[in-house]
Amino acid sequence: MGIIHELPVELSNQIAAGEVIERPASVVKELVENSIDAKATQVLITVAQAGLKSIEVNDNGKGIASDDVEVAFLPHTTSKISTDRDLFNVKTLGFRGEALASIASVSKLTVVTSVDGKSAQRAKFSGNELIKKETYARSKGTTMTVEDLFFNTPARLKYVKSLHTELNKIVDIVDRLAMGHPEISFRLIHEGKDLVWTSGNNNLQQTIAGIYGRTIASHMLDFENSDPDYQIKGYFSKPDTTRSNRSYISIILNGRYIRNFQLTNAIIRGYGSKLMVARFPIAVVDITMDPALVDINVHPTKQEVRLTNEGHIGDLISNGIRNRLSDQNLIPDAVKNLGKKEITPKVDTYKPEQISLNDVSTIDKINEPLMTATAEPAPEFQKQKPVETPMDGMPIFKNPQHLKAWDRRLKQETDQKVRVVDSQQATQQEPISQEETIGFPDLRYIGQIHGTYLVAESEDGFYLIDQHAAQERVNYEYYRKEIGKVSNDQQKLLVPIVLDYPNAESILIKEKKSVLESIGLYLEDFGQNSFVVNTHPTWFVPGQEESTIKEMIDYVLNDSKISVASFREKNAIMMSCKRAIKANHHITDNEARKLLENLTKAENPYNCPHGRPVLVQFSNKDLEKMFKRIQDPHDTRESE
Repeated sequence: MGIIHELPVELSNQIAAGEVIERPASVVKELVENSIDAKATQVLITVAQAGLKSIEVNDNGKGIASDDVEVAFLPHTTSKISTDRDLFNVKTLGFRGEALASIASVSKLTVVTSVDGKSAQRAKFSGNELIKKETYARSKGTTMTVEDLFFNTPARLKYVKSLHTELNKIVDIVDRLAMGHPEISFRLIHEGKDLVWTSGNNNLQQTIAGIYGRTIASHMLDFENSDPDYQIKGYFSKPDTTRSNRSYISIILNGRYIRNFQLTNAIIRGYGSKLMVARFPIAVVDITMDPALVDINVHPTKQEVRLTNEGHIGDLISNGIRNRLSDQNLIPDAVKNLGKKEITPKVDTYKPEQISLNDVSTIDKINEPLMTATAEPAPEFQKQKPVETPMDGMPIFKNPQHLKAWDRRLKQETDQKVRVVDSQQATQQEPISQEETIGFPDLRYIGQIHGTYLVAESEDGFYLIDQHAAQERVNYEYYRKEIGKVSNDQQKLLVPIVLDYPNAESILIKEKKSVLESIGLYLEDFGQNSFVVNTHPTWFVPGQEESTIKEMIDYVLNDSKISVASFREKNAIMMSCKRAIKANHHITDNEARKLLENLTKAENPYNCPHGRPVLVQFSNKDLEKMFKRIQDPHDTRESE
């Protein structure tokens, strides 16, 4: 008798749920994506105990037809695709038909839905089993309520992290969806507190302000680039606003948030050497392309995709960011950066209409400490916190007065938005202003501090220049050109350098000989695993020939896929650092003036090749404030 048998439907659904539903945030993602596919313009997410107790998603979308309610919770049932041709032209976020069946199999789920706003269907499921179905009343749209998640798979609960961690995962998912769909208003409530609330006015920068804070959004630069097949646009932070990891980089593809290592690196590559080592920008990049050019059916969560011409898309992103940065003044303001430190963004945020992008008193979420779900909000938040109201006409809420209140408030807010837009157009003010771009200042040398920093002045204040970083930048741009020339100017070694490597490494070196020769370094075989070097480029630092050659070979060994361009870049950086003035080294006034003159001529005088700032500015206004020359006016009249 055979031992192979078909799995019961309940068990196969739970196995599928293990692939799709990893944690409460996975439920939020799948349900909200369904709301987006249903053409909703408002989505309300309400969670309790970080989603483990309950998750409720309300929307005003198209709803589910009465005959489709039960079918929607069967495995692999979908309205998105019908043939294999549709599978390669997916224009929706969901299409597999796994989400609802998977969620229902590991929870107690209730759905209330209406397609016409007159009659609705209400159905209850427990572990994928239909418990009850009845006629109900609600406006057009759908409400999905998920309770007791993983109640029948207790082993899954062992892998759930702390409530704080799970809540942050939910906030992150909603943030990404909101940035991918600024035309939709998203609201996330946890234990009665608003965590996310976006306006849905189709303004991406204002959506970013609602998530990362007004200050961050106002200092981000917009960019775009395109060709006949791809359209790239978005916002990215200046090089002085960075984070210690890549989690603040969001890539949106046809409205879908995706993770893609190559495109993330393309964003970083667009900064060139303007970013510090191990620092990463804040960026939101929106890519629009023909769905036929992307395969999204490669991962259960659909966050990893396979792209056609991935390298070309990366080049469009890098070039767009590089071109946008080329005309920017990137000199940090020393006074504004004093005491500035990176803080994890707090969970609580504000209603979008109350995020005043021109009001300096508005609290920036990015600069506030993380607030737990049970903590009391800051006084400013208590003053501005909106009255809690449900989604448009949701009768599932216990208090029926909420429905009328929401309708009145929605009308008032819509009228208010129109008035605000009209006012902004009348005064010709942008909602988020960008700083004016100015050229590199005309520096006049004053002196040197501790043999490390140069002091210079200009019409708008004075500057401190890191002499090592400044000469690194000047040297880098010189070596980048020299290494690219690959001339026949070679210096012959009096004593050849012999290099020995293990078998595996010597094979790789032989494969990459052409890469080494692209900068004028020629290796000759000297036995099975040895190489001899008889000449070297003339721009090598005297006395450092052997160490320089070994470093170049190490680049090849550490990155077997290294390109000629990146290899030249790495070597230019290495040479510029080796030949730059060190700290605690006093130079003459003429040498200092020559260095500042060369710096002024540099293509990018703002950062060293490692991304560190070359100079910082103390403006005239900063000095006047420090010396109390700018004070509040005093009433000098004597009291009678």
